[in-house]
Amino acid sequence: MSDKWKRPEQPPPPLFLGEKERNLVKQVNDELIEKIIGQQILYYPIDLETTNFHPLYGEAIRKSYLPPVRVYALVEFTDYSTTYMESAGIDKSWEILVHFHQRRLTEDQNLYVREGDFVLYGDFYYELIKLSEPKKLFGQVDYSFEIAATCKRSRQGLFDAT
Repeated sequence: MSDKWKRPEQPPPPLFLGEKERNLVKQVNDELIEKIIGQQILYYPIDLETTNFHPLYGEAIRKSYLPPVRVYALVEFTDYSTTYMESAGIDKSWEILVHFHQRRLTEDQNLYVREGDFVLYGDFYYELIKLSEPKKLFGQVDYSFEIAATCKRSRQGLFDAT
């Protein structure tokens, strides 16, 4: 082998995964979600400093919430069900799936999505019951750009925003 074709000491960076490409994806997603789609929710995060959590179980009977934050997100209705209970009658439940843009929340709004928080979408409050990070940026495990939150409509009187 000639000296012309030596193996490099360090491999080249992965294709299409630099900081510039990640910033481009963030910019396109921000513009698409906010300026074209325009779905808004009000996000009510739990106030971790004033809520009295149980020292062993980490649960709180009464939770206090911070003022709401307006968040642009993609919202889809996923489940509507009706069940009949003999002692109580008909019970209806609604679920929505909220797709948050992760970098927009954490970097620009300093907001971290947690189970147990509430969102206001339309005229109804929904409680976040399940979180997942289904979308990976260009298939890379280290870079996800979406947080999907399954939210169940809360019963009247369960959450008071005032």
